[in-house]
Amino acid sequence: MELVSSEFSCLEGTCCYCSQEAAQQIRQALDSLPLHAAHFLGTGDYHYVSLFWLERLQEPFALVLFDNHPDDQPCAFGSDILSCGSWVADARELSMCKAVAWFDGNGSWQGDKVPEGLPLYLSVDLDVLSEDFIETNWNQGRVGLQKLQEALAEAVSGHSVLGADVCGGPAAESGESDFTRSLELAQTLISFL
Repeated sequence: MELVSSEFSCLEGTCCYCSQEAAQQIRQALDSLPLHAAHFLGTGDYHYVSLFWLERLQEPFALVLFDNHPDDQPCAFGSDILSCGSWVADARELSMCKAVAWFDGNGSWQGDKVPEGLPLYLSVDLDVLSEDFIETNWNQGRVGLQKLQEALAEAVSGHSVLGADVCGGPAAESGESDFTRSLELAQTLISFL
């Protein structure tokens, strides 16, 4: 699966929270990008962009999330604002979303059991990994890279993958080597898809 940049940090009203105006701009920009791909979203501050990919899916699917945080909390500023911590709650409301499974930062599965054969959308926040593998701008889990790769392989067994995304790690401004590490991890994680 091809890794495509879907990073929108240059837009106003997008860091951690997404205004309605920014959401409209992002949705329009995504129209020109392939859906069946792995999308690199940048830092975890933009994980909500996953929702915009999910909105484009035209068949029933399960969201399989790998993240140190569940990202399904009510947004602190009301339902008109989307946040990196509330997007999963919005995804659950999509008519095509039939299940949400979450692999947490302790290496445990939570949420729904995904029905056999139901197509998947995978979403990985690198903050699920321990600091031994990458330092992100959020508190991190304790999962090792091999354990995460095994969990991804387990999740996709018996399922087709409609699309995927990866976010997390430090911002590009924090240093090219750190940002490059995020991209390398993203490529490693999606290499078998």
